[in-house]
Order: sequence, then C-alpha cells, then structure tokens
Amino acid sequence: MDMRRDPAPFSAIERQPSRAEAIAQVAAYLSDSGVEAAQAQDDARALLRAAAGLSRLELAMSPQAPITDDEADRLSRLAARRAAREPVSRILGERGFWTLDLVVSPQVLDPRPDTETLVETVLALLDKRDAPLSILDLGAGSGAIACALLSELPAAHAVAVDLSPYACAATAENLARCGFTDRAVVVRGRWAESLAGPFDVIVSNPPYVRAGDIPTLDPEVRLYDPALALDGGRDGLDCYREIVADVARLLKSDGLVAFEVGSDQAVSVASLLGAKGFAIARVGRDAGGHERVVAARPAQP
Repeated sequence: MDMRRDPAPFSAIERQPSRAEAIAQVAAYLSDSGVEAAQAQDDARALLRAAAGLSRLELAMSPQAPITDDEADRLSRLAARRAAREPVSRILGERGFWTLDLVVSPQVLDPRPDTETLVETVLALLDKRDAPLSILDLGAGSGAIACALLSELPAAHAVAVDLSPYACAATAENLARCGFTDRAVVVRGRWAESLAGPFDVIVSNPPYVRAGDIPTLDPEVRLYDPALALDGGRDGLDCYREIVADVARLLKSDGLVAFEVGSDQAVSVASLLGAKGFAIARVGRDAGGHERVVAARPAQP
C-alpha cells in the first residue's frame, strides 16, 4: 500500500527574503515536518540552489542576495515535497556519490554514504590501482559502486549486473555520464547465474533488510526506495547465500570479494563466506562506527 501523503502547503516565503533567510525558513519548516535539524539545513540549501539555479560557490559568496518571486515559488514547491519526506536526491534526480554526480531514477536504490565504505575498503585492499583489473558488480542499481571504482582504477573494466531493467538503464546512463562506457558492460540477470569468470574483484550491495523490518524504516527509504532493492528475506541474508554460492567459481585465486552488509550482519556474512572457503580480509566500518563491509579472499592452502 502506498503510504505517501500529499505535501503540506508551505507559505512561509511571503516576501522577497535573502537567500540566507529563505534557507532558514525552509529549514524550520522541514524540521517541523520531522526532518532532523542538521539535515534540514543541508536540504534547504540544496533546494534553494535548485530553485534559483545556483552553484555552491554562488550561494556561499552572496547569501544576502534576495530571491525572486519565481524562485520563491519553486522553492516552496520543492520544500513541500521534502516535507512529505521525499529525499532531496529524488526531488533533484541526482545524488553526489564518492566524487561523482549520479542520476538517480525512482526505480533504483538511492546510493548513500554508507556504501562509500565499500569503495574505500576495496581500494585499501588492492595492491596496484593502475592494474588492468576485472570488476563484477552484482545488483548494480544506479551503478554507483562500479562508477566509483572505475574512477579510481584507470585500467580497470567492469561488468555491472542487475535484475531490474530500470536499474540496468540507470547504470548505463551513469557510466556514460562519467565517461566509462568503453570500460564497462551492463548485463540484465539474476546475480551471476549466466556469467563466467574469473574476476579480480567482486562487489555487491544486495538487498539486506529483513522483510519484517521494512515497515519500520524511515519514510525516505520505506516510501521511495524500490522494495526489490530492500527485501533480503526473513533474516536479511537470502541474497548473500545466493551470491556466495557462485563467488568461488567467479573469483580469481588471488581475487577479492566485498559485500555491504546491515549493521548487525557482518558476523553472519563472514560465516557464509568462511563456509565456502574464504578468509576474511577486512571488516570495514562506516562513519557511524557500524560494521558495514565484509571483504574476503580465497583461503590459501
């Protein structure tokens, strides 16, 4: 059932305020609507930049410049959408991830800073960033992970796989936007069932939310991320079991596999990998200190 509510009207901008005043008014409105205060400030700035066509530098250099009536009208409409808990990335159609600006369509998971921990962990475990590595991204979604890795690994090539045709389209669009089309292939399929290796690096941020926990998620996730990208089954581990079963045949003997995991799933995912003959190389923590990434290599005899 769709639980989205109609955006509340926003009429706080009744005159020509300065940019700084408009940000304060919108931030207060968003905070009253349930958006955390610090996030409300960041969101208000992003919405004003969009409404007024401003860069970050232009806003920083001229915070006291007045906004026009047209800009105020656009800002009011955008603020009402955010107050209904629609994520700013969904409103604007793009998300900053790693060092890239990526297109985010309604049919794909909105990439979040936690996933940058996966990119950081993989890069930290690679011996040479200029090597001609082969990368497999399973459940690519927007293509955020593949694009970020390709941006740091200039000789690497990637295969990005997703079951959703919309995700495949989003990945292809972002690869093109970042200039990586000649170093990547997008494949529609269920995990790695139709692929043959070997790959140097396998990465995945699969659905890992327990099915029973989905109704308790924040509105920004529950109402706007596709269920296909969230539901990890009864215990949240269904997709890991399916992927791990294929990793051994797809990964080179000195290769690296890395998963994003739920904040309480690192031990369970590490156990699944260990049962298939992998040795844990690193458990990466996100900015909040949670165990967010499990990386492993084939155990050496």
